[in-house]
Amino acid sequence: MAALEIMEDLFFLERGHLNGNHFVYRSAAPVLIDTGYVGDFDKTAQLITGLGVALSQVRLIISTHCHCDHMGGNKIIQERSGCDIALHKIGKYFMDIQDDWSTWWRYYRQEADFFQCTRGLEDGEAIALGPHEFTVIHTPGHASDGIVLYEGKEKVLISSDTLWERRVATITVRVEGSTAVHALEASLERLAPLDVKVVFPGHGAPFTDFRAALERSRKKVKDYLLHPEKVGNDLLKRITIYTLLMKRRVREQTFLPWLKGTHWFPETVDLYFKGDYERKYHEIMENFLQKGVIKRKNGWLYTTVKP
Repeated sequence: MAALEIMEDLFFLERGHLNGNHFVYRSAAPVLIDTGYVGDFDKTAQLITGLGVALSQVRLIISTHCHCDHMGGNKIIQERSGCDIALHKIGKYFMDIQDDWSTWWRYYRQEADFFQCTRGLEDGEAIALGPHEFTVIHTPGHASDGIVLYEGKEKVLISSDTLWERRVATITVRVEGSTAVHALEASLERLAPLDVKVVFPGHGAPFTDFRAALERSRKKVKDYLLHPEKVGNDLLKRITIYTLLMKRRVREQTFLPWLKGTHWFPETVDLYFKGDYERKYHEIMENFLQKGVIKRKNGWLYTTVKP
């Protein structure tokens, strides 16, 4: 996995589905943007130190939002370095009051740790990575504290989970509220006036056709508004895979009972599919098994998706 230098001394590190992409600004006062999932922290640390940045020297971490796949290394790095951590002011509030529901951790049974957020970011403010000055744009919908970072000189957009090339990130109305899809629609509209040469998303490879990606996302959001059950179906599929990635593998005979014991699975099926847990579970699993996204071996289930 090669690091990509996107601006002088600012490197992009592409990960997978379990770990959000992240960035390293290499200098005497290093800055990180997002730190992956805590269960894969050893790999995250290897990638960062491979760029010549010691974790003990990190001076600032910028987190694009509080979901576990983007801030998993924050506490560990802060304990080693004493660094500052910046979040949108809503995310700072979640950290200050230790709200593990609004961060999704308890809702989805995710592994994550609270940390000390020392700086709350405002919409429209500038934040510097050495000589590179980015503008913070608040983009709720996927996450109420979500932000993107835009650098106007080089026309670089760090879009996190607000804009992907071909898909839309999971929408969780039970946590984010019934207007979450509308909020994402408004966030995409806020990005529309930007002059963007290259986008670095929260998951997936960089891409250059900003307008096409934006239009695809807008169409998907409009489809969500017309057909809310598609929100639920996408959520069930993605979090099922995410759960398998977190757990590495699960016993097939115990997986549905385990899912029914979470908050997210029964609430999603109740909301969108009239509480028909068994039917939705088997529908999703058979689809994944046919496509090879999930495999079974000796009574165990695992996913082939890149972590």
